[in-house]
Amino acid sequence: MDVAQLRAFLAVAEELHFGRAAERLHVAQPPLSRTIKQLEHDLGTRLFDRNTRSVRLTSSGQALVGPAKEALDALRRAEAAVRAADDGEAGFVRIAFAGLSTHRLVAGLARVVRSQRPGIQLELSSQNFAQPAMKKLVQGDTDIALGRWDVIPAEVSAQVVMPDSLVVALPDTHRLAGARRLSIAQLAGDGFVSLPPHEGAVLPDRLRRLAYDSSFVPDIVQVAPDTQTALALVSAEVGCHLTLASVARNATDPTVVFVPLDTSPQDVDLRAAWRRDDVNPALHVVLEDMLRLGSATG
Repeated sequence: MDVAQLRAFLAVAEELHFGRAAERLHVAQPPLSRTIKQLEHDLGTRLFDRNTRSVRLTSSGQALVGPAKEALDALRRAEAAVRAADDGEAGFVRIAFAGLSTHRLVAGLARVVRSQRPGIQLELSSQNFAQPAMKKLVQGDTDIALGRWDVIPAEVSAQVVMPDSLVVALPDTHRLAGARRLSIAQLAGDGFVSLPPHEGAVLPDRLRRLAYDSSFVPDIVQVAPDTQTALALVSAEVGCHLTLASVARNATDPTVVFVPLDTSPQDVDLRAAWRRDDVNPALHVVLEDMLRLGSATG
């Protein structure tokens, strides 16, 4: 029993007329009759009672109608799934994202994919910092990495998905908490809460560079393991913290204020990175959605 036989059988079963069934299938009647006879021979039973005036299903034919429809429906679903995968509308995409600043974008992306691209499944994994996300990407353990990097490996492509800028987080009791903008030089005598100065860490590097350009060495009073802890320490008046405008948009503590930094542009934009040799069509569909959402979020 093959697909052509099932299609021929269902056409005759629904039309109960070989001539009309042949027209529906765009074939001549004799080949259609031979197909039905071959199917009956393969199954070892008659499927139709037919004479010169009428055609009707036998009990065996009636029993075959449901399974034949199910088989053809399954075939259509399989063909549609393959076409969707080729078009990037079905598949599996892993995303590693780093930091509080990415949460709104990732949540928005997950909602869009769930509602508009039900054939694509996302696997999301949160990292404290961008460098581990890049390492997962290079090792093939994720498909897209979101973060900020000054160095991009040669085998990786990257594109800005959300423009960003530097701000300073201050306790609401700080003398500069009401400022519209400030320069890093105004904080030369203040203590700073910093993120760990590990390799590839963008914010500790920007703090060091800005302070150097203003002829002082920042007084790091405490190193926080992540941004949320750093903001909690700012709220506790331990020190100020150089962070991102996107972090400020995601923060909810009313005792922490964020003041834009009046300085020359520093590259702290959020980037999406992916392996150049990745041919997964769903990856590029998700990237397009991410770029659109990132420009709106930023």
